[in-house]
Amino acid sequence: MGVIHLVFGPQGAGKSTYSRALSENGKATHFSIDDWMVRLYGPDLPQSMNFGWIMARVKRCEAQIWSTANAVARNGGNVVLDLGFMKAASRAEFKGMAQQSGLECQLHYLSAPRDIRRSRVLTRNVVKGDTFSLEVTPMMFDFMEDQFERPSDEELACAVVVETHLAV
Repeated sequence: MGVIHLVFGPQGAGKSTYSRALSENGKATHFSIDDWMVRLYGPDLPQSMNFGWIMARVKRCEAQIWSTANAVARNGGNVVLDLGFMKAASRAEFKGMAQQSGLECQLHYLSAPRDIRRSRVLTRNVVKGDTFSLEVTPMMFDFMEDQFERPSDEELACAVVVETHLAV
C-alpha cells in the first residue's frame, strides 16, 4: 500500500512547489486542486467572485481526486494531495478516509509570515511561472487568509512542519 501525503498551509506558503518536489522525490502521483479547478471550471468562472459556486466545484473535484488517489495508493503508489486543506475538518476528513482504506497518511504543514506569503502571491501573478494557476488579487488573498484554520497542536505533533521562508 502506498502513502497519502496531505500538504496544507495558508496561501503563498509554497504548497504547490513543495508538493511537486515531494511527488518527484517520492515517486508519487501529484494531485493539485488548482489544476483541476482551472481545467474543469476556469472557462465558466463567474465574473464576480462567488465563493459558494467555487466551493461546490471544489467539493466535486475533491471527491473525484480522492477516488483516484485512493485507487493509486491501494495499488502501492504514493500520492501527494495539494488540495489546500484550509479547514481542520477537511484535513481530518481526508486523513480519516485514508485510515479507513488502511493507508498511511502523512501531514505536511507549510508556513511563512503573512507579508512574505502575500508578496509571493502578488509576484506569482506577474511572473506566471510553473505554479501559477489563476490571478489572486489582494482582496482574494485577504479573504482566503481569514479562511485558513491554523493546525492544532495535535495535528502538528504528527506533521512534517516546513517553514518555507527559512528554506535555502
